[in-house]
Amino acid sequence: MKKNLLLIVAITSVLATVAISCSKSITGRTDDIPALAPAKTDSEAGNWKPILLTSATEFSVPAPAATNTPDYIAQLNEIKSWQRELTAEEKQIVQYWSAGAVLRWNEILRGLVAKYNLPPYQNPDGTYPVPNANNPLAYPQFPFANPPYAARAYAYITAAQYDALVAAYYYKKQYNRAAPYNVDPTVNALIPKSDLASYPSEDAVVAAVSVEMMKLMFPGEQDIIQQKAEEHKRARIIAGANVRSDIEAGEALGKAVAQKFVTRARGDRAGAAGGNQALWAQLENDTKAKGEIPWVSLEIPKRPPMLPVFGKVKTFLFDSLTAVSLRPGPPPSTGSEQMKKELEEVYQTTKNLSRDKIAIVHFWADGVATYTPPGHWNAIAADDFIAKKFSEVRWARNLALLNMAMMDAAIVCWDTKYYYFNPRPSQLDPRIKTLTGTPNFPSYMSGHSTFSAAAATVLGHILPDRATTYNAMAQEASLSRLYGGIHYRSDCETGLLVGKNIGNYAVSRAQTDGAGN
Repeated sequence: MKKNLLLIVAITSVLATVAISCSKSITGRTDDIPALAPAKTDSEAGNWKPILLTSATEFSVPAPAATNTPDYIAQLNEIKSWQRELTAEEKQIVQYWSAGAVLRWNEILRGLVAKYNLPPYQNPDGTYPVPNANNPLAYPQFPFANPPYAARAYAYITAAQYDALVAAYYYKKQYNRAAPYNVDPTVNALIPKSDLASYPSEDAVVAAVSVEMMKLMFPGEQDIIQQKAEEHKRARIIAGANVRSDIEAGEALGKAVAQKFVTRARGDRAGAAGGNQALWAQLENDTKAKGEIPWVSLEIPKRPPMLPVFGKVKTFLFDSLTAVSLRPGPPPSTGSEQMKKELEEVYQTTKNLSRDKIAIVHFWADGVATYTPPGHWNAIAADDFIAKKFSEVRWARNLALLNMAMMDAAIVCWDTKYYYFNPRPSQLDPRIKTLTGTPNFPSYMSGHSTFSAAAATVLGHILPDRATTYNAMAQEASLSRLYGGIHYRSDCETGLLVGKNIGNYAVSRAQTDGAGN
């Protein structure tokens, strides 16, 4: 039955995607937003502190040709040739990408996460297949983009975008070659004009670094990822914003920066996060030895625990010793009066849910075939960043801070989950009926709560006028897990506390990275 249900979800998701992509009358929620016209160009961003790069000049960018050379004039003529015979499709491409490079690639990433956020179906013998990064197109396709995997993907890609843009802005300032529409008045500006230098292209930098990182994270999607990058680069030339050499320099820089992040990702221990059968048995036995009831999978047949060694993945904002120090104290003992009290609260809560609370459960569920809780917070951030008209480099910096905090929150949360191996409420009390299914990993502490508090803390620093709203959102996301019957109150409260502590590490970085707030 579970296999059939998952199949229905997958087919429905695919059909919905096809229907939307084929329809000319349905538009996405950000398809028609105005072109990005930054309130500040952040032209000094080349002096901001990068994440992995030793400095903005770690990778060199050669000096561009002068704007009066035959080569440059030929590149201007290429733009004019495009603009003389623009098709409706080309105009649409320019309009789409004009909303912002970081925004659009973040949306593409969220779409990939949702597409791959599907747990594999069981084999006929009751075992479960495991996605294989070395054979990503074989069933089950790699990756299974569950919340920890997704948090890691969001973090690596946005952090790489940020470092690449810091380097690009450094060379923009150094070479100061004007945009084509500012060099030649006969070149039409199809997007808002900017005084920011065009060499190397910030859009090409973002496209190139995104392609390389997404190819690593979603290897089965290389063709569509590359196709989007080619479309993106073409849009900049058509728009009169970049000549081809701007694009080529940006692309080379983006690829160079990406390789530094790819190297880190290949060695961050995420590949071993699934553990093995001996480890799974040891976790159960160790918990029993402490006199506690261990977590067990409630799926039929039982599914191996989700990423029990993800807590060992390399963090971005602090070292491994700090990660361990952030692990909270234990949950209430499974045989304690406090646990009985909390278990009864879950049962009574799920028995008497109002329509409003049911709506809250589903709003924050972020389960199978969604872009996960970290993706939900990326979407929340994106809506607010659009309104603030941030520059590309500030978009990238802010999303990198957000996503590094949520990746590190995932690491500390998963370390905690498997350190205590605490059972879900419905395991201890079968009367409890969950509203969104039961996640296939231990209960303590709540991942949604940890992600949300980390996100709210970072976003509240970036946009202080929204801090109260973000904190209220985090509280609601946390309580949604109690309402849904899948977490105890102590899971939620502890997750909020730990998530806030992790978010503060990102805030500390923000206060010293040279970007201002």
